[in-house]
Amino acid sequence: MKLIKHHLNPILKPNPQNDWESLCVLNPGVYYEERDKLFYMLYRAAGHDKTHFIHLGLAISRDGAHFERVYDFPVLSPDVNGADGGCVEDPRIVKFGDTYYITYASRTYPPGQYWLPNHKSFGNRPEFGPFFAKHNNTVTHLAMTKDFFSFKKLGRITDSRIDDRDVILFPEKINGKFVRLSRPMEYVGEQYGCEVPSIWISFSDDLMEWDNVQLLMTKEEWWEDKKIGGSTPPIKTDVGWFHLYHGVSTKDNAYRVGAVLLNLNDPTKIIARTKDFLMEPEYDYETQGYYNGCVFPTANCVVNDTLYVYYGAADKYVCLATCKFSELLDYLITKCRVE
Repeated sequence: MKLIKHHLNPILKPNPQNDWESLCVLNPGVYYEERDKLFYMLYRAAGHDKTHFIHLGLAISRDGAHFERVYDFPVLSPDVNGADGGCVEDPRIVKFGDTYYITYASRTYPPGQYWLPNHKSFGNRPEFGPFFAKHNNTVTHLAMTKDFFSFKKLGRITDSRIDDRDVILFPEKINGKFVRLSRPMEYVGEQYGCEVPSIWISFSDDLMEWDNVQLLMTKEEWWEDKKIGGSTPPIKTDVGWFHLYHGVSTKDNAYRVGAVLLNLNDPTKIIARTKDFLMEPEYDYETQGYYNGCVFPTANCVVNDTLYVYYGAADKYVCLATCKFSELLDYLITKCRVE
């Protein structure tokens, strides 16, 4: 079973007309709004500045493949005098009621052009200052919006002492609790039960403070033996919570994509998990960029039994892959059940 890459890929490319998105666009959050039959995309973007400030732009589509930029300016940017002053990146979108909630990775200072071997860091720790400034760690923030234009930033929802990203909310409460996935880089070792950075699950009463953190899944196959992390917001189905995740291999440092089904009433329990990957880097737009050999999903939508998977390619482009959702679920249930 494989995801089928769209013939129009890349479906969104850098725009040289706008400085803030002239270098790269990637890792989008996408939400299909049934009310108006539109796909709303918040895409990560950056220009050629050496500081590498990272913003979010907005694009919309009627068919899920042809996207048009809505504005020539970003809709969400770093607050240079605030806690997310370096970047807002890798958004994941869910909806509660009439409000969209966006988790996004952030740094206090801009990361610089990280793909260069001698890139400059802009996050030097002051003589007396907060710990997270030492390494300009990634933390995750939460924002909300009703219209994808005006946003309320709610603040940090991960521990600033660790590098914690790929934070993804479930789209509804389970047993009265909000649920999220995350990938804390420092939770590695015998005391944590995993040898590499892995996917953790935790719970909250208010979306801001999270506890009861548990290891959900760690490496199993060769293509995920360096680290794994959550990719797309879970989708509720009759057979479980469907979730796409990414794995990185020590063999080639490439990012590949797998899937799991989690128990509807207890998402700490895995029902099924792919042994083989569903997607890997193949084409030039995935193997030649700022991270060579990367397919990194950050959004999925189901419309008329088609699963739309949106991913960043080589840290440079936005791409799309699809499949029949019912076939993928059947594959998971019949071929990938966890004993």
